[in-house]
Amino acid sequence: MSDSLDDWGGAEFALAADRLDTPEVVEAADPADVLRQVASSAAQVRTALRSCQEADLSAFTPEARPRAIVTVGLGSAALAGEVLAAIVGPSSPVQVVASQAERLPGWVGAADVVIAVSGSGATAETLAIAAEAARRGCRLAGVGPKDSPLQHIAEQARAPFIQVEGLAGPGSALPRTALWGLVIPLLVIGERLGLARLGADVYEKAANRLEDVSHQCRPASESFVNPGKSLALDLVGSLPLVWGTSPLSGVAARRFAASISENAKYPAIAGVLPEVAWGQIATFDGPFASGAHLAPDDPSPSRPRQESAEDEPGELPGLSGLEDLSSWELDYEEAEMTDPARASGFTPLRLVLITDPEQDQRAAAQHRAVTDLVTQRGIGLSELAMDGEHPLVRLAGVLQLADYASVYLAIASGIDPGSAAAITDLQARIE
Repeated sequence: MSDSLDDWGGAEFALAADRLDTPEVVEAADPADVLRQVASSAAQVRTALRSCQEADLSAFTPEARPRAIVTVGLGSAALAGEVLAAIVGPSSPVQVVASQAERLPGWVGAADVVIAVSGSGATAETLAIAAEAARRGCRLAGVGPKDSPLQHIAEQARAPFIQVEGLAGPGSALPRTALWGLVIPLLVIGERLGLARLGADVYEKAANRLEDVSHQCRPASESFVNPGKSLALDLVGSLPLVWGTSPLSGVAARRFAASISENAKYPAIAGVLPEVAWGQIATFDGPFASGAHLAPDDPSPSRPRQESAEDEPGELPGLSGLEDLSSWELDYEEAEMTDPARASGFTPLRLVLITDPEQDQRAAAQHRAVTDLVTQRGIGLSELAMDGEHPLVRLAGVLQLADYASVYLAIASGIDPGSAAAITDLQARIE
């Protein structure tokens, strides 16, 4: 097996696919059991709901709405605040700000709620902001592991603290895989303030969706029927651009790009329409676009080729049920060995487009235009279609698929998805 991504030709790609379809290799390549942790997402939802019931959240009522909710955290903890903002939506009477700054914004004060979120419970920046919020007289709430420094700050401020299970002690999960344990408490607080309509039924539907995708993406399922493995193989040896078409799918895009970096150690660039249409799309004409490396007699952006069934961008099957996978076929080895760009060792762009059925009309038009443009430019495209009536259910399905794909991409590339050496080394140098 190839240990390098220096030259992803057909043989190397076939070996990557073989890695994913050999159970012993998958198990050995994941010593931290990251796949099992990803599979626990549905349990995280249900456990977090119980933790919220055990916490004293009586101060959060529609009659006591704050001027703004400011969530503070880094990494997955920061994304939890973005999920709250996306679920509440722009029409919310209360502004929701997901902050990753080292200090609270100057305008935040006693009229506002500050929710400090930390998967480790010890993130220095989050602890500093939580203490500052308490000094300013803000209504503070904490979300993190039991007996953590964040819990101690919350207790000193007489603020509610929601415990996230499974992040402390031997065999604990990686904070990056505990997203749902961090998200649910924020949604419950937002719901108690009257900013979102969720309820037990929506939470359970989201948990069921997470379980459905986990079953589809289970390690024992082979690549040709496993959407997580298939998406990972789409990304092998490429430079991913991950775009959303709405604020909700934009959150999913940022999570997917972050997971690709953390788990597979790949660079990935996230964005959302329409903003990317004025910036990132220029990369379609740059050195990582396949069209820039075509031979003179090949089709190019200036000489569009005739579209055919093979040119149409593939869309991954829906996430609503296993029957959606029955008609999906892809010959990985043949596709890769006939791709002159990848066979030559060139690293091509790959666009992952996460589409939301509730995208606005302008975003829908841009979505169609982008699809045409990547076909013309010879850029690979993977479409992930959100599915479900409630935004939380739609988000759950695509985030679970993205998390699995990022772990499988690491395994396919011969990389330990659980390692975090660069993060650890950096922290050691600044502490």
